[in-house]
Amino acid sequence: MPSRLWIFCADIGSVKAGRFGWFGAGPDGRPVPGSSIEDLAGAVAERIASGAKVALGFECPLYVPLRDDPMLLTKARAGEGNRSWSAGAGCGVLATGLVEVTWLLEQIRTKTPKAVAAYLNWKAFEASHGGLFLWEAFVSGKAKGHGHAQDAEIAVRAFQAALPNPELSNAIAETRVLSLIGASMLRAGWSTNAHQLSEPCLVIKA
Repeated sequence: MPSRLWIFCADIGSVKAGRFGWFGAGPDGRPVPGSSIEDLAGAVAERIASGAKVALGFECPLYVPLRDDPMLLTKARAGEGNRSWSAGAGCGVLATGLVEVTWLLEQIRTKTPKAVAAYLNWKAFEASHGGLFLWEAFVSGKAKGHGHAQDAEIAVRAFQAALPNPELSNAIAETRVLSLIGASMLRAGWSTNAHQLSEPCLVIKA
C-alpha cells in the first residue's frame, strides 16, 4: 500500500438502530474499526490534516443510471447482477446514504484545511499531494460478514487488493449518470463544480 494512504469504508445503515459501522487501515497495517459515525469523521479528518491521503468508501449506491428508454430507468446498473440499486434493500440504503454521506463530508470538511481537495478520479487523486478520494463499496451475498464493521473491513480489503490501480477493478460500467456523491460534495462544500453531478465514481466489489 502507498506509504501515505489510509483506506476507510463506512457500512451505511441507521445510526439510531446501531446499523452503522466502519473500518480503516493505514500504511502501518494497524486496523481501526468502529461503530460511531462521529468517530469516523474525526478519524478521517485527523489523517487528512496530518498530510496523509485518504480513500473513503461508502457501502451504498453513490450514483444512479440515466437512460433514454423510460422502461429502463430503474434497471440495475451494469455489473450489479441481482443486487439492483432500485430494489428494496438498495433503495433503503441509498436514501440513508444520502443524509449520512453528506453529514460525514460536512463534518470532515469543517475539520480539515480548506486547501485540501476531494476527488472522484483516481489519477487526479494519485497525482495530488494529499486529500480525499471518494468511492463506492459493493459488498453483497456470500461476501458479507457478520456485522457492519466487518462488512466495512471486507470492502477496505477489496480496495487494498485492487491497488496500485483500483480503476482496473471498477465493478460498475455506466457513463450517463446522476451522481449522488457529486451532490453531497457540492452540498458539503468540497466542490463548486456542477459537472460532478454527472460523474460516476469508482465502485469496488468484494
